[in-house]
Amino acid sequence: MAFPMATFASVDEQLTYLKKGSAEIIRESDLRSKLEKSRATGKPLRVKLGMDPTAPDLHLGHTVVLRKLKHFQDLGHTAIFLIGDFTGMIGDPTGRSATRPPLTREQIEENAETYKAQVFKILDPEKTVVDFNRRWFGTFTSDDFVRLMAKYTVSQLLEREDFHKRFQEEKPISMHELLYPLVQGYDSVALEADVELGGTDQRFNLLVGRELQRAYGQESQVALTTPILEGLDGVQKMSKSLGNAIGIHEPPLEMYGKIMSISDEMMWRYYELLTDVQVADIEKMKREAHPMQAKKDLAQRIVTDFHSAEAAAKAGEDWGKRFQRDEVPQDLDCVDVELANIEVDPDGKLHGATFKIGRGKSNVRNTPIVRLDKLIRHAGLASSNNDAASKLKSGAVNIDGEAVGESNFIADMVIGTIAVVRVGRRMIRVRLVDRRREN
Repeated sequence: MAFPMATFASVDEQLTYLKKGSAEIIRESDLRSKLEKSRATGKPLRVKLGMDPTAPDLHLGHTVVLRKLKHFQDLGHTAIFLIGDFTGMIGDPTGRSATRPPLTREQIEENAETYKAQVFKILDPEKTVVDFNRRWFGTFTSDDFVRLMAKYTVSQLLEREDFHKRFQEEKPISMHELLYPLVQGYDSVALEADVELGGTDQRFNLLVGRELQRAYGQESQVALTTPILEGLDGVQKMSKSLGNAIGIHEPPLEMYGKIMSISDEMMWRYYELLTDVQVADIEKMKREAHPMQAKKDLAQRIVTDFHSAEAAAKAGEDWGKRFQRDEVPQDLDCVDVELANIEVDPDGKLHGATFKIGRGKSNVRNTPIVRLDKLIRHAGLASSNNDAASKLKSGAVNIDGEAVGESNFIADMVIGTIAVVRVGRRMIRVRLVDRRREN
């Protein structure tokens, strides 16, 4: 969704786009006022996102807030990507239980160069202002720092959760760490930012920027935070150290495959936070699209963003060959599963079918409705019904080349149907039989 630089969409349309994938806007009424003024004057908002170049490579979790900066850019506003080459030498204490070792000047400069190349995978290089906070802090005098520190109190800084916790636990807090929120906040003063973006973990720092702008006689910026993206496990935040990350420089097939491994539930969160698809369109896909196809479309979009449409198409084709067709051996074992062991009790709580297997995909009537957790267990692919249910919820189950979503616990299955069932790396052919009829 892109708008010409010379014009602005209606304020309501802009807010709808900007609120997608946002965790909190402080305050939304202020953002509305700024957008109304911008539209009336034709002057774009100055929207700031700062990142300290503390690591050379970004993963998809880092791109959530970058994409929100792109959304402002799409709407015609000025996107300012600030590289914290000065603050990076201090080290952001956010979420730290101990002092972060400062990086050397050489490490900072090397990482900064890689950041510039990586952010333009999302941002338009022709419309992005790239700045460095050493530009103003490099000329800061001791008098300037004293005046800055006079704008805030120690008690205000200790309200920050991680500082407060370390203080209560009598863990050391270095003076340069206390200085960090003030330095980041002053960036907004130097840039005269209208809006500052950050993850939810940056909320304190963004609010300091609001207060410092008032202290320096400026109108306070709007603080807009974005959620922290969960990794491939769907539980912990995406992190390379946890092994659940998708790096933006990973090869197309590897990136595509990792996206296809996430659960169906997590897929919609990735749609919200990692794409430009509108909320209404996402809701429509939830109602109408098959989860497998929706996930393929998601993988295609993300690989296209960081590589190319051609690379995404080839990755999809290669993934399909590897995981949906070519890996089914001709001599795969076939086991019979008795309908009486897996059919849904007519008086039970499960009603209707959410998945169709084999010939059940056609308009065959009066097909039995079976429980997939019991099917998996009786096929020998799970140790218990609970184990099978857990595998279904995690997205590890694939039947006839289609991923089974966590909501798909029942299915239509014609007597005599043979289906290829995969649970993780284990695969088997399953045939449905009804010996009651035989007798």
